[in-house]
Amino acid sequence: MGTQTLRLPQISLAPILASQTPTIDLRISSYHTSTSNFLKAVSAYKHRAITSLTALSSKHTAETKRLADKAHALDSETNQCKVREIEVVGALEREKEERKDAELQVAALKRQLASLKEKSQAIESDIEQYNAITDNLRRERQAERTTLHKHASIVSPEVSALEAALGCIIEGIEADRLLLRFFHISRASPDLECSLVLDVSQGYKVVTASPPLPGLALLVNTLNETGQFYSFVRDLRMGYQTHHDPDPAS
Repeated sequence: MGTQTLRLPQISLAPILASQTPTIDLRISSYHTSTSNFLKAVSAYKHRAITSLTALSSKHTAETKRLADKAHALDSETNQCKVREIEVVGALEREKEERKDAELQVAALKRQLASLKEKSQAIESDIEQYNAITDNLRRERQAERTTLHKHASIVSPEVSALEAALGCIIEGIEADRLLLRFFHISRASPDLECSLVLDVSQGYKVVTASPPLPGLALLVNTLNETGQFYSFVRDLRMGYQTHHDPDPAS
């Protein structure tokens, strides 16, 4: 609202003093009007200022509250970040310890692997030596078999004649086992045949005997003590003959 400035005209005192009733027009009504307008302008300005300050205060309060809420949120987020940081640091420490343990285990496994490789190489070397020894033994065994077959082809007719004369056949039936078969034992039973399986792997041991022969254990003990195999065969045949044909004359 604009204000009008009251401008008083210049007063000339000479005409006023020459008048019978000198008066000066102070224009009081204009003054009151101007003063009223001024007070109204001041009141309007005050109201506008109060309104503006109230709005600014409300805005400041709202901004302060917004900033406080934001600061509280930031504090809460900061605390959460600190908690997560502590958890991450703990996880990193655990991971560091686990990595250290894993490295120790890997180092131990590497040492074990190196030791196993050395043992494997040593075993492979031993295997190669054993294979060489086995090959040599196999060749020697083959040579022995060849020699035995050669001798067997020569002596086989003679052995057959001796077996027929002795009434005994000796055969190898399994590894380290001999089958002894005796025939022509009893005149009363010409078809009677006595057999015995003898294990010779560690000394001499009877596996089976058909039919059983009393005193067989004593004959085997004597064989183990003396090592006289042919005497054992002779005594064994005589034992069968005595047991099954005690009185040959009759």
